[in-house]
Amino acid sequence: MTTHGTIRTGIGGWVFDAWNDSFYPPKLAKTKHLQYAGSQLQAIEVNGTYYGSQKPATFAKWAADVPDGFVFSLKASRYCTNRKVLAESEPSITKFLTQGITELGDRLGPILWQFMPTKKFEPDDFAAFLKLLPEEQDGIALRHVVEARHESFCTPEFVELLARHNVAAVCADHDTYPMVADVTSDFVYARLQRGSDEVPTCYPPADIALWADRLKTYAEGGVPTDLPLIAAERTVKQQPRDVFAFFITGGKVNAPAGAMELQKRVLTKR
Repeated sequence: MTTHGTIRTGIGGWVFDAWNDSFYPPKLAKTKHLQYAGSQLQAIEVNGTYYGSQKPATFAKWAADVPDGFVFSLKASRYCTNRKVLAESEPSITKFLTQGITELGDRLGPILWQFMPTKKFEPDDFAAFLKLLPEEQDGIALRHVVEARHESFCTPEFVELLARHNVAAVCADHDTYPMVADVTSDFVYARLQRGSDEVPTCYPPADIALWADRLKTYAEGGVPTDLPLIAAERTVKQQPRDVFAFFITGGKVNAPAGAMELQKRVLTKR
């Protein structure tokens, strides 16, 4: 019987000039970069889908370039989330979900709905938005995760809304954005954004070890005791959970090294 979910670590995208020296083998053709990244990592968060649509053939090509078990997390279109009234975003959500993302097949990971730091929590409107997120598209189950970056979301009501819809909250390790470490879905999604280009593994080894232990706890169905919770009194169902952790923004030069080191750590026994 499975006692823990799958933990996948990764990075944001696969195109970054500095990685030509710090990650990719010398003289490797750019057309081979995704294949190489797929051979070294477990997941990639795609930012390009936030700014524009892709063709179905593009998603199919991405899927073909990575091995079994690898997943792409897609950042949803900005037109879905950057609006005053979220309840009116259904046309944009439909357009995003029908552009061909299901060509990824089993390589389709969570869909990240990211909100501007200035977007405040309005309970009724946010609840209406969550109702617009479908459970499946073209017969493929969808997993949704929300990154709310305004402190007004730090309320138990927000956590309860997400849990009611089985939507995860981004556990953001960030200098200014709020951290939502509460478990609200059957998977957990972390964005590690405090890295440094001066650290070979993006995060210091001690911090990577700390996050590895936290991710293992989440995967086993628990909640880390050293992270602050918004709704600390909630009872969370004890069940194995898949976990996704991405090294994003801070320390981007060495983000691949951080992801590989963290992946190595989560595979070791406690």
